Amino acid sequence: MTRDMTEGAPARLILQFTLPLIFGNLFQQLYSMVDTILVGRFLGKQSLAAVGSTGSLSFLLIGFCLGLCSGFAIPVAQHFGGKRIEELRQSVGNIIWLIGAASVLFTVLTVLLCRPMLAAMNTPEDILEEAYRYLVVIFAGIPATFFYNIQAALLRALGDSRTPVLFLMLASAVNILLDFVLILFTPLGAAGAAAATVISQLLSGGACFLFILKKFEILHLSKDHLRLRSECVGELLSAGVPMGLQTSITAVGSILLQISVNALGSLAVAAVTASGKISMLFCCIFDALGVAMSTYGGQNIGAGKTERLTPGLWAGMGIGSLYALLSLGIILLFGRGMMTLFVDKGETALIENAYRFLCINAAFYIPLVGVNVFRLLIQGMGYSKMAVLAGVCEMIARGVTGLFLVPAFGFTAACFASPIAWILADLFLVPAYFTICRHLRRWGVR
Repeated sequence: MTRDMTEGAPARLILQFTLPLIFGNLFQQLYSMVDTILVGRFLGKQSLAAVGSTGSLSFLLIGFCLGLCSGFAIPVAQHFGGKRIEELRQSVGNIIWLIGAASVLFTVLTVLLCRPMLAAMNTPEDILEEAYRYLVVIFAGIPATFFYNIQAALLRALGDSRTPVLFLMLASAVNILLDFVLILFTPLGAAGAAAATVISQLLSGGACFLFILKKFEILHLSKDHLRLRSECVGELLSAGVPMGLQTSITAVGSILLQISVNALGSLAVAAVTASGKISMLFCCIFDALGVAMSTYGGQNIGAGKTERLTPGLWAGMGIGSLYALLSLGIILLFGRGMMTLFVDKGETALIENAYRFLCINAAFYIPLVGVNVFRLLIQGMGYSKMAVLAGVCEMIARGVTGLFLVPAFGFTAACFASPIAWILADLFLVPAYFTICRHLRRWGVR
């Protein structure tokens, strides 16, 4: 079930690893889209705007949790690549303690601060209450988010990208079923969609746990492996916290942008929400490619095979760029029709705004490929702090756009916020990667 990415053609290995992740991400986006479609179609555009207004705040906090899980898995990938099995198990044992503590801390803080944070973002009064009910359920489910994602991250670190996907597909089907039940047949409203997401993640995590117990002996731990070790904790935090911060720092810029979009009214919020869901569906392949690059980088650094890193980087860029061009063509041709999934075709102003947002973003997908490939490879190599600086670049770009350009130029400026962020991040990441490579050669790391 594991896959060694230190031997063989980089392009083939990366593609083989990425394909199962693509299916998993597509299913994840599918049930996210079903949430949005049902909310928009059956609860109305104000409910759609309420859910959309929570996106950047959810990204800030849930994104930190996901980044933490991915970062904790990097030392595991490096130990696996170097065939250091005892160190791998000690890392996993300490991860359990850290994830447990993080689950409690983040759940308590986010639930208590949920309403003040939404108010601070100038969430329109007509959608504030429903946005709060939706988001507080998501935050209360943070332990379920950690439960699935840390196990999925560990399996991917061992080269198994298929198993987490299978359980995610099962959870997606359950989520969609629960969406219909909780949104259409209960008074929960948009909060029903949030509850369906949390329940499905819990189910997926439970299935993953049982599978690991049965099939992955390499992850079976003794009492000694569960002993807290300062060196393990330090190694894990130095990898995990920067990845979590990188996601959250990026999200700060998204929050500043969301505040400016909120000021344009609920119609603009709904347009960004609808186009964002379509964009996320296309971009989930870039996310899968990034995860593959992280595992590839971690295993090859762990094995001391740094000469394989740059060929892998160009393979990842080639795969992603070809897909980016295909995506742009599809969006240009069919983007307007896609928007009618979320709102009635009579909402012409909303549809045109959403289509414009989607097309402008799609025109810059190749820079987004660069962000995912370079940043996640750098993180897998163990240079997570460098990736944080790329997140700062994205935050600055979105923040400046939100604070200054959107008030001056309106909705069109919001459409360019992410492309500007991706380009600025690439201007940092590309030279950073080659600087790291020169450093490794100077120190004789091969």
